[in-house]
Amino acid sequence: MKILLFTLLFAPALLWAETKPSEPAEPAEPYPLETCVVAGSKLDSMGGPYIHDHEGTEVRFCCKGCLPRFNREPEKYLKMIEKAREAEVEPSEADADHAHEH
Repeated sequence: MKILLFTLLFAPALLWAETKPSEPAEPAEPYPLETCVVAGSKLDSMGGPYIHDHEGTEVRFCCKGCLPRFNREPEKYLKMIEKAREAEVEPSEADADHAHEH
């Protein structure tokens, strides 16, 4: 009887504890590429990108079929993503030329 009473009183609390919403994640930085790092196709060319988390780094493909090729040489493709991120941050030559006085 005590077990039944315990179950009835505390089971809902245990279920609630496991299903409560997690803290909101920090906003992720935008993905720097519009094409698949493996195939070169537009990310939405097959109905939307396939998104993969590789050791904390988001990688987007045109389809799930590109994942095995990525997994054979992940560093090669991760460098491509990193280069694209760096290009977004660096000022373009046009911006640098525009810095002179008028």
